[in-house]
Amino acid sequence: MKILAIAGSNSDTSINRQLVTYAASLFENAEVEVVDMNDFEMPIYKHQLETESGVPAQAIDFAAKIDGSDLLIVSLSEHNGTYSTAFKNVFDWTSRIKGRKVWNDIPMFLMATATGPRGGLGVLDAASKRFPLHAGNIVDTFTLPHFNDNFDKENQKISNEEKDSELKEKITKISSPEIILEK
Repeated sequence: MKILAIAGSNSDTSINRQLVTYAASLFENAEVEVVDMNDFEMPIYKHQLETESGVPAQAIDFAAKIDGSDLLIVSLSEHNGTYSTAFKNVFDWTSRIKGRKVWNDIPMFLMATATGPRGGLGVLDAASKRFPLHAGNIVDTFTLPHFNDNFDKENQKISNEEKDSELKEKITKISSPEIILEK
């Protein structure tokens, strides 16, 4: 199984990258690629720019990574209740590829974390409503509130036993052949 792990943040110390990397490590016998939003930095989407120059190669590369995957694990950072600008820009440019559905119906495990009590629920809600309109096949969701209290940064894993068990149960469910074969 090929897993593309996406942290929807361009922060060098992204807590969502830490979470998505940990979650991806829990899948057995999987080939995992963790992508960095900084590798897909492009000009802010503008119709005039698209008309003049076309879709940037970075968006086409991002789409190819999606298409080469059996499962997407996406952990979104929340900025003012929705996606980070870095993620939104990659999403916008990818949506402009002719004849393309952004997520291409690849099964997706959608996650978020934050340092506060809601754990990114705002961005999960926004993505859960928006992504299916772009062929997002969301098979499950997970949120980790109070990241600093519930994640062991030294060992790079969830320290809250209840949340860790919840994540592992969801991964067991997602790992079933029926989920991956939905593709």
